[in-house]
Amino acid sequence: MGQGNAEFHRSGRTGWLRAAVLGANDGLLSVASLMMGVGAASDSRGPLLVAGFAALAAGALSMAAGEYGSVSSQRDAELADLAKEQRELEVTPEEELAELAAIYRGRGLTPALAEQVAVELTADHALEHHAREELGLDLDHLAKPVEAALVSASSFAVGGLVPVVIAMVISGAARQWGIVIGALAGLALLGAVGARLGGALMARAALRMVVLGGLAMAVTTVVGRLVGGAVG
Repeated sequence: MGQGNAEFHRSGRTGWLRAAVLGANDGLLSVASLMMGVGAASDSRGPLLVAGFAALAAGALSMAAGEYGSVSSQRDAELADLAKEQRELEVTPEEELAELAAIYRGRGLTPALAEQVAVELTADHALEHHAREELGLDLDHLAKPVEAALVSASSFAVGGLVPVVIAMVISGAARQWGIVIGALAGLALLGAVGARLGGALMARAALRMVVLGGLAMAVTTVVGRLVGGAVG
C-alpha cells in the first residue's frame, strides 16, 4: 500500500529539465535569429546554411563547455565539503554527533529521542547522514558535469536543427517565413512542455517564449538589413 501511495514531486526534475529545455530553447532561438539576420542581408541559401551550421556547432560546444565548467565547480565544492565532513567525523566524532542531535532537536524531537536517533544513524554510514542533514547533499545525486554537458549540447543541437532543416527544404522568399513560423512553433511547444513538467501554466509559458523569440528574430532581422545595406 505504501508503494501505491508514493508521492510524486516535480522538484526532482529541475536539474535535467533546466538543462534540456533551456538548451533546446537556446539552440532554436539563437540559430533561428542568426539565420534571420543573415537571410535579411543575403537572399542566397548558401550563406544562410553556413551561418546555421556554424551557429549550431559553436552553440552546442559553448553550451557543453559552460555547463561542464559550472557543474564541475559545483561538484568540486560538494566533494570539498564532504572531505571536510569526513575529517571532522574522524577527528571530533563527539562534536559531530552533538551537531546531528541538535538538528533533530530543532525539528521537534525531544532531547533524548534526538540523541538516540543521532547515535543509531551514525552507527552505519555516518557520512551519508551527516552530509544529508548538515550539508543538504545526497551522496547518490552529486553534481554530474559530464552528464550536464552532454544534455546541454545535445538539446541545443536538437533545437538548432529546426531552422537549419527548414532552410534546407524551403526555397525562395518563403524560406524566411518558414524559419520564423517553425521557430515560434518550436518555442511555444518547448515553453508548454517545460511548464507542464514543472507544474506551471502552459499557455503563459508558451506565449512568453513566442513573444521573446519573435522579438529576438525581429531585432536580428533589422540588424542584418542595416549591416547588409551598409556593406553591400
